[in-house]
Amino acid sequence: MDNKKSSKYEVVRWMMVFVIGVTVGLVGLFVDFFVHLFTRIKFSVVGSSIEKCTDKGCLSLSLLELLSFNVIFVFIASLLVLIEPVAAGSGIPEIKSYLNGIKIPGIVRLRTFLCKAAGVLFSVSGGLFVGKEGPMIHSGAIVGAGLPQFQSISFKRIKFDFPYFRSDRDKRDFVSAGAAAGVAAAFGAPIGGTLFSLEEGSSFWNQALTWKVLFCSMSATFTLNFFRSGINFNKWGSFQLPGLLNFGEFKCPDGDKNCHLWTAVDLAFFVLMGVVGGLLGALFNCINKCLAKYRIRHIHPKAKFVRVLESLLVSMVTTVVIFGASILLGECRDLYSPAAHNSSLASSEDINSTIRQFFCSNRTYNDMATLFFNPQEAAIHQLFHQDSTFSPVTLSVFFLLYFLLACWTYGVSVPSGLFVPSLLCGAAFGRLVANILKVNMGLDIYSGTFALIGAAAFLGGVVRMTISLTVILIESTNEITYGLPIMITLMVAKWTGDFFNKGIYDIHIQLKGVPLLEWETEVEMDKLTASDIMEPNLTYVYPHTRVQSLVSILRTTVYHAFPVVTENRQNERDFMKGNILISNNIRFKKSSVMTRAGEQRRRCQSMKSYPSSELRNVCDEQSAVEEPTEEGEDMLQQMLERRHVPYPNLYPDQSPSDEWTMEERFRPLTFHGLILRSQLVNLLIRGVCYSENQSSASQPRLSYAEMTEDYPRYPDIHDLDLSLLNPRMIVDVTPYMNTSPYTVSPNTRISQVFNLFRTMGLRHLPVVNAVGEIVGIITRHNLTHEFLVTKLRQHYITI
Repeated sequence: MDNKKSSKYEVVRWMMVFVIGVTVGLVGLFVDFFVHLFTRIKFSVVGSSIEKCTDKGCLSLSLLELLSFNVIFVFIASLLVLIEPVAAGSGIPEIKSYLNGIKIPGIVRLRTFLCKAAGVLFSVSGGLFVGKEGPMIHSGAIVGAGLPQFQSISFKRIKFDFPYFRSDRDKRDFVSAGAAAGVAAAFGAPIGGTLFSLEEGSSFWNQALTWKVLFCSMSATFTLNFFRSGINFNKWGSFQLPGLLNFGEFKCPDGDKNCHLWTAVDLAFFVLMGVVGGLLGALFNCINKCLAKYRIRHIHPKAKFVRVLESLLVSMVTTVVIFGASILLGECRDLYSPAAHNSSLASSEDINSTIRQFFCSNRTYNDMATLFFNPQEAAIHQLFHQDSTFSPVTLSVFFLLYFLLACWTYGVSVPSGLFVPSLLCGAAFGRLVANILKVNMGLDIYSGTFALIGAAAFLGGVVRMTISLTVILIESTNEITYGLPIMITLMVAKWTGDFFNKGIYDIHIQLKGVPLLEWETEVEMDKLTASDIMEPNLTYVYPHTRVQSLVSILRTTVYHAFPVVTENRQNERDFMKGNILISNNIRFKKSSVMTRAGEQRRRCQSMKSYPSSELRNVCDEQSAVEEPTEEGEDMLQQMLERRHVPYPNLYPDQSPSDEWTMEERFRPLTFHGLILRSQLVNLLIRGVCYSENQSSASQPRLSYAEMTEDYPRYPDIHDLDLSLLNPRMIVDVTPYMNTSPYTVSPNTRISQVFNLFRTMGLRHLPVVNAVGEIVGIITRHNLTHEFLVTKLRQHYITI
């Protein structure tokens, strides 16, 4: 029966993975359709106006029309972010933090998804230098988190009785699959999406998850490809458009036998471009970090409409810059020149259709306007597949303007991605290098390859990804021969950039104060032990605790879990007289100790059958220790008598106090388990307690369904009305606590603590000594790099 349930559970899991992939593909289709629709309307209206006003001298009217379109679109995107502030940015830092084990409020809510998906199409259509690929990853992660739950907080009526997939591990697995599907839909790269989720996303990975994530990515790619090919080409089932961003086909002109996409000599230039790309990426990250700090200090504390004004300011400046640069700095080049009439250009109708003749005569076109007055995907196509159509001055100015404006834009209060702006900026850099090598040095090279390598170098220098980004670019180009140069370039760019600062996503995670755990700790950290980094000042509860004590603990702390302990007293028999609360706690402790002692006695009985006399002697010694004395004291009581310092008495109905002395703070506490804040609040809400004149057996018992009924948003203790509860009532928490959590010894090395915490997805790690006493607790904050560095510095000072 259990096998049948397990197989059904696995089938449902695979079905949910497929549904997530299909849904993410449909979301990508929705965003892509409306972005193309709004962009086509905007450029058609503004383009016709520019053509009319070029001769009549009314270009200011054309600029006003472009400003109107862009400002309205960006204003709508900013309003959507005001509704849900978490929808701002790309969402990749937040999803990376979530998959690292950190719960960020609202990051995977339905309202966030609606604001993100709708806001990104307006921010991209509004002419901002942002992309829709990053928000697609965030949207996919939200779909993965929400669909398997069959309920919504934003729409409380959407709720079905489906209590599966509600553990942290299941939810993280589905979020990993959704994020990978977002990458696959954005770039048409299912394998790249899987590797992205593995490299940059999930901290807790297993082999079974790999196949599910890959299947989800393939489902998203298949769905998006099927519908886009049918809608755009009216050829259903042709599968010609695998992702939202397609780099096109890289090939030499027909009949040119001397042409090669790249040669071994070009690898030297690719390495140099990787170094420059890493430097440019480090500079980009440094400037953006300074801007982010300025926003945190001066913009975010102000009223929310100030963020909207900043977005509108960026939109207006961007619009004026691209309009003015196209008029003043663009070159009018011959439309029918041999350079513009090669076979590669003639064979591509899409490239021909994106050439702009703004501000130029009939037989010429404006190379600057061709880059600025087109969707970013079309501009990337131009840089990848046009040959000798952009002057070095145009490429230099375009790169500089795009670099500065994209750096300023990333971080404003609109949904915004960074992949496409970085690719476009790097492609301009690569084409500039190609032009210099071809014209000044006379080398016979393929310009599209250098544009692609430049895009990879700059993007790698900004985001610092290697394996996943290599596969994404290979899948986007459909050219496996680019694997080696792309990999070399990305590695060099990452090494160069890491010498100066972190990747852009890690920088924003650090600015948000998120305690992100790295993949592993430094070797030097093993000079520390668990006792060096643990939090010794514990806030705990007793197995039997009064309601007033629980309420006081919950209202004065923000911890999400509390150790359940009993005190080690020397005069327990005196305390057991006349106080039922203390008696219950002591009986619970004695029963736990006696159970362990009984198990040890059973093991000793079995050891007597061994032929070794040493084992029999050890067993006899332990049995002698475990035998109760005449006064009835157990092994734990004998251990306590060896202590020299008497420990202060604390009644279990008293809350922990900040006025405790050091002696009181470090009293010996026998550890029995962990209980969560949500469980304690749930017990109080449902009145699960008993009175002093009753036994703990009279306390009501809650089922698992009742304990998890309020998932995923449990009520807060500050919103709880306790007027109906008697503060002197007693709560027995033992049926609901985790009696076997992961624990470590105080002498455990930091690398072991870190690996256990990271690989098992823990949130709390008690530190328990050899006699079962809890001496501290380790949380995520205690394992962050900054905290460990501080403790290591203190360790050296002590030495």
